[in-house]
Amino acid sequence: MLPVRFRHPCAIFFHVLRSFSDTSVLRSLKGKDTSYWQLLKIGTIFDQHHNGMETFLEIVMNTAPQEALTGTLPSTASEPVEFTWKSSDGLQLSGRDWAPAETGTDETCEKIPVVCLPGLSRNSRDFNDIARFLQASGHRVIALDYRGRGRSDWDSDWRNYALPIEENDIAAALDLLGLERFAVLGTSRGGLHALAMSLRYPASRMAAVIFNDIGPHIEMKAIHRIAATLGHKMKSESMEEVATNLEHTIGLQFPSFEREDWLKLAGQLASDHAGQIVMDYDPALAHQLASLDDAAPAPDLWPLYEKLTDRPVLIIHGEHSDLLSSDTCKRMLETHPNARLKTIPGQGHAPVLWEAETHAAVAAFLEQLQTEK
Repeated sequence: MLPVRFRHPCAIFFHVLRSFSDTSVLRSLKGKDTSYWQLLKIGTIFDQHHNGMETFLEIVMNTAPQEALTGTLPSTASEPVEFTWKSSDGLQLSGRDWAPAETGTDETCEKIPVVCLPGLSRNSRDFNDIARFLQASGHRVIALDYRGRGRSDWDSDWRNYALPIEENDIAAALDLLGLERFAVLGTSRGGLHALAMSLRYPASRMAAVIFNDIGPHIEMKAIHRIAATLGHKMKSESMEEVATNLEHTIGLQFPSFEREDWLKLAGQLASDHAGQIVMDYDPALAHQLASLDDAAPAPDLWPLYEKLTDRPVLIIHGEHSDLLSSDTCKRMLETHPNARLKTIPGQGHAPVLWEAETHAAVAAFLEQLQTEK
């Protein structure tokens, strides 16, 4: 399995593209005007074949541009643009927008934009790696910070950190962006938003959903685990300290992580504020879980999932997840005619979306959603 530390799609492309069994296809490309990005697309599609690696690498090394071999983005790939919008109650909310890169491939088809929705206390930085990969593949990618997270304003009333209010904030962002058709990639809470959005957006608008370690049934033991740490240890002296805290609290969920992976995760969850490292969410968010009544029946979310049976669904499941069970994944597959499952080894709740294996699965899933220009 590819180590988590190999992060950038351009630097690790030969780990993603395991090669073809029919090496004559590859040899036919040699010496022709075949770009690295075309090879990337071809290799991703045929990732299931495992023979002929040496032949594939020889051709890639002879055809790939230097920037592909050194791990930089193609020249047409740009940094994300930060944008803001106003909520109905006057908060300034923030998001980031990655413009699609020119890939040099089929220009008669348009890649579907992807809207990324983070987890409960997380922010848009969680999607940096997957966004850069999809951007390089020709997708526009948008990631949102909910109120009280990331660069969005905090709410003076913690009760407004509720799914229905956040859903209205998301709708306002989509209206601002003018997206006529999009796919949603929702991590944890973001996937709950995707379920609720099935009532607002038909398949002609929200064309597909990627659930990152979330489903219609949530294991309560995971909620209790998250509630026990949410809002605690908000400030640290260094990123090293944040990384150590994360390893202590969720280390069992990510047994394959090395020290540099914990440091990278720390950089996604916290940032420097006047010389002190602070977690990028309002600690009052913890009241949302503290107010849960264990005796109250859990809401039945399966009818919302059934509303999505008219569009494709990809379920990303962390092997060690304590929130999304294998039984729930099985039921999601059984009750949806066009659902796929991708289990991420060595990770729990929620998969970090850094590694090439996950990128390839998401790209292959989105490939079916291309539309003619």
